[in-house]
Amino acid sequence: MDRMTLRDVNPRGKRVLTRVDFNVPLKNGAVADDTRLTAALPTVRHLCDQGGRVILMSHLGRPKGKPDPAQSLRPVAERLGTLLGHPVAFADDCVGPLAESAVAAMKDGDCLLLENLRFHPQEEANDAGFSRQLAALGDLYVNDAFGSAHRAHASTEGVTRFLQPCVSGFLMEKELEYLGRALESPRRPFVAVLGGAKISGKIDVIRHLLPQVDQLLVGGAMMFTFLRARGLDVGGSLVEEDRIELARELLAGKGAEKILLPEDVRVARDASGTDAGAVVPVDRMPADRMGVDIGPATAERYAAVLRAARTVLWNGPMGVFEVAPYAAGTQAVARALAESTRGGATTVVGGGDSAAAIHQQGLDDAVSHVSTGGGASLEFLEGKTLPGVAALTPRK
Repeated sequence: MDRMTLRDVNPRGKRVLTRVDFNVPLKNGAVADDTRLTAALPTVRHLCDQGGRVILMSHLGRPKGKPDPAQSLRPVAERLGTLLGHPVAFADDCVGPLAESAVAAMKDGDCLLLENLRFHPQEEANDAGFSRQLAALGDLYVNDAFGSAHRAHASTEGVTRFLQPCVSGFLMEKELEYLGRALESPRRPFVAVLGGAKISGKIDVIRHLLPQVDQLLVGGAMMFTFLRARGLDVGGSLVEEDRIELARELLAGKGAEKILLPEDVRVARDASGTDAGAVVPVDRMPADRMGVDIGPATAERYAAVLRAARTVLWNGPMGVFEVAPYAAGTQAVARALAESTRGGATTVVGGGDSAAAIHQQGLDDAVSHVSTGGGASLEFLEGKTLPGVAALTPRK
């Protein structure tokens, strides 16, 4: 990575404006899942321990540019204080007099969380005036919010025009290191596993990865568009009719031999879980059933490929994993990744549903890295430049 990191600056005595991703679920006025808070702890602790005045900013939910008490970050400050072991102050706004007076009261080693950035429409509009107001709160800027790095918002890109230096936090650095190493210098065999609902959401990832990987395993609802492209009847399964020709081109184009499609699937009346379903070969799917998961033969075939891999990227579940009867395929892939990791492979799980599936099975620590950014990791895998990363100060 050619951008400056937290290791390149001394925060002592400085106001450190730090973008974090604290977009966490709240329930009954409390944080329901503190995974993202825990992920940011190394950066926050380091800055506090080194005598920085740590000013944290984040968005939460989609308040549509106006204050919404139900989406306030105040409960997050309380939970973060518990995790850190010392109080985290809270400012009732992220700019203006309330934020400025809260920052002015800080001492070295203090930590302050600003109110939800998206209470102001100027945040998502990347407004220059709003960016300047945020920048005025700090002496240096740290971006540790990989999950928001694909968005050119005021707190991720605009603020860097008015405040230098701008460096990555430890979490951002780790994300870029694992994802970057996987794409730029993977140990081989290099295998990608792609699932999820739509081929349209992964087409750029497929195009970017196909020339680089040794094998690409396909699951999730997107597999049915590929199967239709092969001329198979997939019953009532989800198919993107306008992407069939595109799938056909991929299956006939350069690198097509690397694409592995399921040989069997689990089918059911619907995706509710009331019907446990049945396993059938992909060329014998009943007209009145829909595909809800890869079948056991496919799961074992994919697991064997993963166990032999030295680098694995996984993005997207193999089926409707949130419904217990249809989770077996996704669980098999997760277990295979853990086995591969134990065997010395580098395994990277790319955010969103894949991360949820790994977490659901308690395998977070059994793989090399679980990305905190769903959309950001996807865009990175597509080969796109992330605005929040490009805006950081180049290392000279």
